[in-house]
Amino acid sequence: MSREIADHLRYYADLGVTGLSRDPNWRVRAAASPATDAISEPGSLGTPGTLEDIKTEIGPACMRCKLCTLGRTQIVFGTGNPKARLMLVGEAPGEEEDERGEPFVGRSGQLLTKIIEAIGLSREQVYIANVIKCRPPDNRNPEPDEVAACEPYLFRQIDVINPMVIVPLGKFATQCLLKTTDPITRLRGRRFDYRGTTLIPTFHPAYLLRNPSAKREVWDDMKLVRAILQGDA
Repeated sequence: MSREIADHLRYYADLGVTGLSRDPNWRVRAAASPATDAISEPGSLGTPGTLEDIKTEIGPACMRCKLCTLGRTQIVFGTGNPKARLMLVGEAPGEEEDERGEPFVGRSGQLLTKIIEAIGLSREQVYIANVIKCRPPDNRNPEPDEVAACEPYLFRQIDVINPMVIVPLGKFATQCLLKTTDPITRLRGRRFDYRGTTLIPTFHPAYLLRNPSAKREVWDDMKLVRAILQGDA
C-alpha cells in the first residue's frame, strides 16, 4: 500500500502538484473547479514554465501510461512557433510521426500544411501538437487512462503558447478538449471560449482524404479562423 501511495504522489508531482490541504473549504473549492481550470490557475498546479521545461519534465522515455510498453518509438512533443497566434491540436502521433518525432508529417500533415498556407500562414508560424504524445498501437484511439496521463501537458503547452485561436482537428481532439460527446458535425465551425482563447473545431485532415467533399466546410472554418486572427470577427 505504501508503494502505491508513493507512486500516486509521484504522478501528481509530475503534474506540478506541490501539496494538499486539510482545510475542508479547500476540498470544496477543488471539487467545484474543473480540472482544466485548475491547471491554468496560478499556484494551483504550479506555473506552466516554458515549452522546453514541459518537454524536459515529460522526458525522452516517459512511462506515465501503458503506451510506453506498446511499441512507441519516441515522444512526439509538438512543433512550431512558441509564440504562435494559431495552435492546431490533433489526436495522437501516427506511424510516420512516431518515426520522425514530429506531428503531422504524413499525408494528413501535407494536407494540413496546405490548409495552413491557404489562410496566409506557414507551419513555422503556427504551433502543432497532439492530445497524446505517444503513438497508440495500430493507430487506435487513445484510451481514457492514456488521456488522463498526458492531457495535462497539452493544457500547459496551451497556457505557455497562449494562442489567439486553437483549432482541434477531428472528433477525438475536439471532444477531449471540450469534454463533450457531441459529434464533430455538430461542433465544427462554432466558436468556444477556451482557457482564455477562442477554440474553433474542424474536421481532421485524414477525414478530408477520405471525404474530399468536406474540404469546403473546413475552408469555411479556416476563413473564420483567419478573420479572428486579423481582427475582423
